[in-house]
Order: sequence, then structure tokens, then C-alpha cells
Amino acid sequence: MSEADKRKSHERIIDAAAHLFRSDGIGATSVSDVMQAAGLTQGGFYRHFSSKEALVAAAFERSANELLNKTRGKTERQKRADFIAKYLSLAHVQNAGQGCPFAANGAEVTRFGEGVRSEAADAIGRISSMLGGAEKPGDDDGIATLALLIGTITLARLAQSDADATRIIDVGRDAVRRLDAATP
Repeated sequence: MSEADKRKSHERIIDAAAHLFRSDGIGATSVSDVMQAAGLTQGGFYRHFSSKEALVAAAFERSANELLNKTRGKTERQKRADFIAKYLSLAHVQNAGQGCPFAANGAEVTRFGEGVRSEAADAIGRISSMLGGAEKPGDDDGIATLALLIGTITLARLAQSDADATRIIDVGRDAVRRLDAATP
């Protein structure tokens, strides 16, 4: 196998894990599940990762990057508004496998070691900096906004109907607006 092929396989494993961990949960997803989804055999896993925990860290980083890369807009304010609009949507509620790793796996990530927790902390910093805006990157308002977004999606996923989920999303959107209005 060439280095280019190995790199492609490595990327397929991370992509598969990022999707499966968000859609099915980290604990419920085995290394075998990930390798099968990547179209590879389980035996090749350790040529790419030292452990499932190393894969979890890489998949969490990929998921956070995907989340940030969905942001569109020319200005920081436009990017932030676009991020929030896409985040607080019924599509995000219904498609955990393509969504936020915090809303999908936050509780599970707290049970992992330093490598995974460090990656999660880094992602919190990057996303909250973007949400804080150009004037105050990484400020407390960015962290508060991220917490509101994660909580809103988590609650909406627990809703019994799309109508209930939409109501929760609307309440979360209003809470973000109130936070923005209260910011000097």
C-alpha cells in the first residue's frame, strides 16, 4: 500500500468514525463498525490509530472542523449569523450524524482521557471565538452562545414531535437574540 493509499484510508476511517460516533454514539460504535463503514478490515485499524480513544480524538476534531466549515459569509457577523441559523434548525436536529459533536457526544467525551478532552476544549475555544464575534473573540458571550446552541439542539432531539422540536429551536433562537441584545 502506497503512502497516498494509506492516507486516503486514514481519512476514510476518520470520516466514518465522525459520522458514526455522532449518529450512534461513541460507546455503541465499535472499531469494527467504523472499519466496515470505511470499507476496510478491522485488522488494519492499528496501522492508523493506537487506540479507539485516539480515533475518538481525531473524529471529534473532524466533526468540529466540519461544523465550522459550514459557516458562510463575508464578514464575521455574517458567518456567525449563518452558523447560528444552520445550527438551530430542524435539519440539524434530525441529522445528528452530520451535526455538532458536542450535542451528539458531549456527555460521552467527558469519560475519555486527556487527548479527547483536550481536543474538545480546543473545539470549544475555536467555536466560541467565532460566536463571540470579531470584536470579542473567545469572550464569555461566545461560550454562553455555544452553551445555548448545544442545549437547544439536545432538548429538541428529545422532543416527541417535529412541532415540539421546532418550538424548542424557536425558544433557543430567542434566547440567543436576548443574549446578543444584552451584550454591550
